[in-house]
Amino acid sequence: MHGTQPDQPVAPLRTLLIRAALALVVMACGLSLRWYGFPLGLPAFVVKYGGSLLWATMVFLLVGVLLPRLTRAQIAAIAVAIAIVVEFSRLVHMPWLDAFRLTTAGALLLGRIFSLWNLVAYAVGIAFGVWIDRLATMRGLVGWAKAP
Repeated sequence: MHGTQPDQPVAPLRTLLIRAALALVVMACGLSLRWYGFPLGLPAFVVKYGGSLLWATMVFLLVGVLLPRLTRAQIAAIAVAIAIVVEFSRLVHMPWLDAFRLTTAGALLLGRIFSLWNLVAYAVGIAFGVWIDRLATMRGLVGWAKAP
């Protein structure tokens, strides 16, 4: 029918570009939350676990960029595995690894302190990533994702 959009996924290259753009937006949000959350008076819970949630969303989207042919479920499974490995790596202490964790990059990428609650935040973040990926990559649901 003329004027209606088919409910089909966007082309693979467009999906990859959409995921990359979303990952950049999520990174900006996560960094903003970590840098400005406390000065803005946000509760520590929101800054800590909001950052963890956005980190996991970013991991999901970046896995989707690197492995664009996988299904969302496969991408989510890999993101969950990465999140679990990163969280449990905090229990491993080696001088070079601890030194890296003390840097800004190390703290943002690997974190410093083990917490099972982070795993909950990661699960929510990955679910959020699946949701925004689905919304953004389905034709007609997001204006900039439409075919020209």
